[in-house]
Amino acid sequence: MKIYKGGIFILYPNKPIRITVAYVFITSALMKLMGTEVANHFLGLGLPYPHMMLKLVILIEMVCGILLLVNKAVKNAVVPLIGIMIAAILLTKVPLLHTGFLPFAFGARLDIVLLVLLVYLYKAT
Repeated sequence: MKIYKGGIFILYPNKPIRITVAYVFITSALMKLMGTEVANHFLGLGLPYPHMMLKLVILIEMVCGILLLVNKAVKNAVVPLIGIMIAAILLTKVPLLHTGFLPFAFGARLDIVLLVLLVYLYKAT
């Protein structure tokens, strides 16, 4: 998508968002893969088949993050990432509501921003 503004072509206005979101998911996958603390936190969420789920989430985050980075199948890549973010909010942030709305809002702020950016990328492509 090209936007013409003031005599200058601005190429691909979604590129910074796409690269930033890709960075977040690729680094998240690498931390789950290499960092025992992050992996142990994930394994402690009470999910069924936690080791298989961990590997599946790592695979999805890495593959979809790379697809976003190289601008291939962006619309298809963001769908599973939206699912991961919704699950992350439900599993790790909604329980914060028992301590009050403000702690929940603070704890979920980055997850919500990432979810909004994913929905934006879905609609923009």
